[in-house]
Amino acid sequence: QVQLVESGGGLVQAGGSLRLSCAASGRTFSGLNMGWFRQAPGKEREFVAAISWGGGRTRYADSVKGRFTISRDNAKNTVYLQMNSLKPQDTAVYYCNALSSFTTTPGDYWGQGTQVTVSA
Repeated sequence: QVQLVESGGGLVQAGGSLRLSCAASGRTFSGLNMGWFRQAPGKEREFVAAISWGGGRTRYADSVKGRFTISRDNAKNTVYLQMNSLKPQDTAVYYCNALSSFTTTPGDYWGQGTQVTVSA
């Protein structure tokens, strides 16, 4: 079992920045590949970013490449998503996920989500 708790969402103007955090517990965090996904109203949940267990590999959705950065601190059991140059289309609930492998396919464990709203 893995428990994931996201934080850091909020309301920001277009062009602004936010940093999301996801605190993990229940399993050895340093052995988990981690990902961020998002779901906008009326749309399916989509992949945003992933980071390998050691932090040496990352991958991003084309829509966020160059603007978002995923990172992790295994000593703090936490994964982050730094979001810069935010756009209204980034508005969504953002979810942390413990991936089954280093892919864009989510694993079984999700956080509760944190709302990000970007105003024009």
